[in-house]
Amino acid sequence: MSASLRCTSLLLLLSLHLFITFSDMAEGAKFRASDCKPKCTYRCSATSHKKPCMFFCLKCCAKCLCVPPGTYGNKQVCPCYNNWKTKEGGPKCP
Repeated sequence: MSASLRCTSLLLLLSLHLFITFSDMAEGAKFRASDCKPKCTYRCSATSHKKPCMFFCLKCCAKCLCVPPGTYGNKQVCPCYNNWKTKEGGPKCP
């Protein structure tokens, strides 16, 4: 591989990394803690365990500033929310 091609590839990777970093920051800036209650109310609307669901959803939302869309699943949309685990290794966020 030529030096100019390596340099171009490196610049492309760096640009992509910066784009992802700044787009994540922009997404966090759009979502405020005040958005958590209505999002969690909808997220927990289909469960019969509303109180614990709301408790953990609000806790996760405050930390991650994100709540997955829908009443179940879709956690890949919010990596922080998806990856936060209990001590036992299970999912912390509903």
